[in-house]
Amino acid sequence: MKPSERIFVALDTVDAGRALSLARGLTGLIGGVKLGKEFFTANGPAGVERVARAGLPVFLDFKFNDIPKTVSSAVTAALPLRPFLITVHALGGAAMMRGAVAAAAGTARPMLVAITVLTSLDDADMKELGLAGPILDRVLALARLARNCGLDGVVCSPLEVAALRREMGPGFKLVVPGIRPTWAVAGDQKRVMTPADALAAGADYLVIGRPITGADDPRDAARRIAEEVDP
Repeated sequence: MKPSERIFVALDTVDAGRALSLARGLTGLIGGVKLGKEFFTANGPAGVERVARAGLPVFLDFKFNDIPKTVSSAVTAALPLRPFLITVHALGGAAMMRGAVAAAAGTARPMLVAITVLTSLDDADMKELGLAGPILDRVLALARLARNCGLDGVVCSPLEVAALRREMGPGFKLVVPGIRPTWAVAGDQKRVMTPADALAAGADYLVIGRPITGADDPRDAARRIAEEVDP
């Protein structure tokens, strides 16, 4: 797989037509697209199916976090959309994650990855939440729990990738937002890294949004990032 095919573009919009246009325009330059709560709340399953017509794998970033039965049912409800990947929150606990894994079982099983600590949070934010201590320690603990529950990997910031790869080994998937090319601003992300550096550290999939979707020419921005990771 080429490095650029490991890029998923976050289509953080409520406009299904724009999302589909972006997906079509980026085909051949990226590996897939990410749709989250904002898009799904506005457009529902029909919107996901519409974007999927572009032919790119779809990552459903729903961050499920609820009682085990509710999350299991939600994962089951998402399966007809044939997602490549679904996210749940590791802080939902072991029973919830195991339930999600059981619900996803089957021949067309999507990848299941757990959210660890959001890339918009830093040590000061965690202290404010009553979760003081190094973020890396918390991320590693949540990753171990996710692996023990049968999940395929975790979502983590680029700053935790190298440590996770060392501890979790080559088969555990690391999905990494907080990616900013050398020419882009960080925005509201606090723990960021360039695409090339994140891949070199051991990331499996990169999630990139505004540097591409907010560009005057999204296809050109994607091409520039592809050249950055695969010169």
